[in-house]
Amino acid sequence: MRATPHRAGAAAEPVLRRPVAPMLAAPVDAVPEGPGLVHEPKWDGWRLVAFREADGVYLQSRAGKNLTTYFPDITRAVRTLPPGVVLDGELIVWERGRTNFAQLQRRVTAGRGLLRLARDCPAHYVLFDLLADVGGQVIIDLPLSERRARVERLLVDAPAQLTLTPQTADMRQVSDWLMHWTVAAGIEGVVTKQLSGRYQPGRRGWRKFRTRITTEAIIGGVTGSLRNPETLLLGRFDRRGRLRYTGRTHPLDAYQRQELTTLLSPLRPLQQRRAAVVHPWPEPLPASWSGQLDRPEPLRYVQVEPTVVMEIEADVAFEHQRWRHRVRAMRARPGMSVYDVPLLLGEVEGYHGEP
Repeated sequence: MRATPHRAGAAAEPVLRRPVAPMLAAPVDAVPEGPGLVHEPKWDGWRLVAFREADGVYLQSRAGKNLTTYFPDITRAVRTLPPGVVLDGELIVWERGRTNFAQLQRRVTAGRGLLRLARDCPAHYVLFDLLADVGGQVIIDLPLSERRARVERLLVDAPAQLTLTPQTADMRQVSDWLMHWTVAAGIEGVVTKQLSGRYQPGRRGWRKFRTRITTEAIIGGVTGSLRNPETLLLGRFDRRGRLRYTGRTHPLDAYQRQELTTLLSPLRPLQQRRAAVVHPWPEPLPASWSGQLDRPEPLRYVQVEPTVVMEIEADVAFEHQRWRHRVRAMRARPGMSVYDVPLLLGEVEGYHGEP
C-alpha cells in the first residue's frame, strides 16, 4: 500500500494514488500534555479515506478496501466537494445520540435493503484531515494546523453528513470528553497530535488514549495448552445460565501463565458434571466470533472448566455483547464465584469486524 506523492514526470504535479495508507496512532497509557499538542475525540467507527475524483467518488477503508458501494449517502455528500480533494476521517452512525458500530456492519450485509438502511440510518463522515486540496494539490507536508484550516473552508457549504471533528488544547475539555462523552456519545478515547506535524501515511505519528474499565469475566478456554496458556478466551453467563463468549485477552505474562496452570482444569465430560453448567462454545472457535478477519481461519483452543474468574481491563468498544478489541488480563480472582460476574443482558450475535 503506497501513500507517497507520485510524479508522472519531472514537471508534473504530484498526485495521490489510491490506495493510501492512513496515518496511524500509537497507544499510550495517559493523554500526552505539552505545548503544540491538540486532542480530538477517538470515534467508534470505521476509518475512511475519501477521494473526490473528476468522475466520481471513491471511499477507501483503513485496510485499503473499496467501501463506495456500501455508503451511497456518503458518496453523494462527498460529491458536493471540489474535484481533487482527498479526505481522512471516521465513518459513524448515530442512533439515539450515540455511535452505533453495528449499523456500520449492517451496510456490508444489507444486500437489496442497502438503500433503505442508508435512508433510515444515515452515516456521517467526521473529518479530521485533508491529504489533497482542490485540484488534487497534495498537502501532506503542510502542518496539521494549515490542513485543518483548509478542511474548515471546504465544509462551509457542505452537507450536514460531512462534519469536522472537535479539537482542543484544553485538558479540561479532554477530561470532560473522557468523563461524559464516553458514555453519552460512545467515543473510545482521545487522539493527540502535533499542530506542526505533517501527515505521514502508514506511520504511527499520532498518540491514542483509550478509555478503559476494570471488570471481571469467566475463563472458558485458553490458546496454547493448560501447562502453558498463551491467551484466555473469556465469557459471561446470560440469564439462562449459558456461558457466552465475550472476548480474548492479550498474551499473558510469565507470572500469569504459571499461576493459571494451578487454577485451570480441563473440561469434564457432561456425564461427570455435578452442576448444570453449560459450555456451548464450538471448538475450534469460528473466525466470526473472534473478529480476526486478517486471519479468518477458526481459532484452535483448549476448553476449560468455567470456574475461574479473571479481572480484566477493557476499552469501551463493546458490541453484540463482546469486546471488539482484545482485553488485558490483570489478575485471577480465585476467591470470587463465577456467579458474581456481571450477567449478559442481551443476545449474542456474530462480530464481523472492520474492513
